[in-house]
Amino acid sequence: MNEGLTRTDRDYRRAVIAMLAAGLATFNALYATQALLPTLVDSLDISPTAAALTVSAATGMLALCIVPMSILSERFGRGRLLVISALSATALGLLLPLAPDAATLILLRALQGVAIAGVPAVAMTWLSEEVDPAHLGRAMGVYIAGTTVGGLTGRLIPAGLLEIVDWRVALLASSSVALLMAILMTVLLPPQRRFTPKRIGVRSEFRAMLGHLSNPRLLGLFIIAFAGMGVFVSLYNFFGFRMIDHFGLSPALVGVVFLMYLSGTWSSARAGALTEKYGRGRVLVAGAGLMFLGLLATMSGWLPGALLGLFLFTASFFAMHSTASSWIGLAATSHRAEASSMYLFSYYAGSSLVGAVTGAAFALASWSWFILLLAAILLVVLATSVALARAERPAFVTV
Repeated sequence: MNEGLTRTDRDYRRAVIAMLAAGLATFNALYATQALLPTLVDSLDISPTAAALTVSAATGMLALCIVPMSILSERFGRGRLLVISALSATALGLLLPLAPDAATLILLRALQGVAIAGVPAVAMTWLSEEVDPAHLGRAMGVYIAGTTVGGLTGRLIPAGLLEIVDWRVALLASSSVALLMAILMTVLLPPQRRFTPKRIGVRSEFRAMLGHLSNPRLLGLFIIAFAGMGVFVSLYNFFGFRMIDHFGLSPALVGVVFLMYLSGTWSSARAGALTEKYGRGRVLVAGAGLMFLGLLATMSGWLPGALLGLFLFTASFFAMHSTASSWIGLAATSHRAEASSMYLFSYYAGSSLVGAVTGAAFALASWSWFILLLAAILLVVLATSVALARAERPAFVTV
């Protein structure tokens, strides 16, 4: 079998840039409506909870389709699925501004979630297979960094344009950027050298997934993905309403808040070096603990204090997610694609389900009680991280 790519290989650099572009394209598309939620409430005459469904519909369908997409990649190849998924999802984004009402917009977002699913389903597996283990943590960190910047541009571009155009034109501009990134990924992605197709068997895939659930380390990582991402998306779904209703900021200015994602871009890229020095378990615990403190700080009635809390919350979350993502491919000694897809199913199911449930809580409770609910969920993440750190074996500390 061919050796894995190292940082001295030309194809390694092409692969890293391609995966960066994949993250930029698909996460721009996935969260394209999140910064527009207050505007959609006014323009389409819907409630904040209904507006949040434009996010939850995409992440929910992504969660449902991510395991089937991963299984298909075992037969047809990771690279092919990456290209088809990225191009179709971003092209579909160009139809979103044409939606005549909220129901149509939500339906289109659900379809977009189906199309997007192929990229996160196999991107981490592609890296785990093609990159030398000694360089995997850094490569994974760059991909995660791409997802943070993609999430940022998907929110910042439409929000920033709201001062001069309506939400439809703003959404069209953001979707066009996503499509360009998908085309860049298609051009740069190297052919796979270490992939071996295998027959798809429903029974064998089901057994593989059950086997992963019996692995305590993997199960803990799945729990962290579900609860951590659920809390993260819930806060970002409704933080804009807090900025407008309590602090009196305009919708366009609220979009600047998403610059906080840059803290996640830095921390996710840095997480690989931290895990090499301190171990994955300790980085997970630190990430969960700091995320908890940042969340509590967003209760502040002082704008700088709330923003500082969001900054800490965001940076800590992405460091934790990058660490957990790279651990999946190592903790699963076989059927890595299934393990990665199960992690991401948990991740996006948490985004959709926790986001929807906490939306109802936001409508009924004060901001402080809403944050305390999220904090209670985050305690599960912290406790699970501590358990994983205690059980961590030296073989999994460094790569």
